[in-house]
Amino acid sequence: MKQVSVSPALPRRPADFRGAADVFKALSNPNRLVIVDALGRGEQCVAELTALVGLTMSTVSSHLSVLRHVGIVKDERRGSQIYYSLRKPCLLNLFCCLDEFQAVDCA
Repeated sequence: MKQVSVSPALPRRPADFRGAADVFKALSNPNRLVIVDALGRGEQCVAELTALVGLTMSTVSSHLSVLRHVGIVKDERRGSQIYYSLRKPCLLNLFCCLDEFQAVDCA
């Protein structure tokens, strides 16, 4: 595994991690992880995500609201549908890292 160097010249403080902590908190729900994983394969509407996750539309909408609030997803209205996609697809790198952390080969 590649080592990441951290510059000791610039120590960080807890306030520097507030945004990151908010993102991790939003990702702490398994259903939200399923939604993010699905959006990593392309944009989807709430109905598609509802079928995938197996929750009610209002619950999925609430999860999407949390993800949108911290900047993980963005939305676009097209007619009566709202389509969601990842704002930063690099977030999926975290999934690969987590797989590696859990000793799953992430080819």
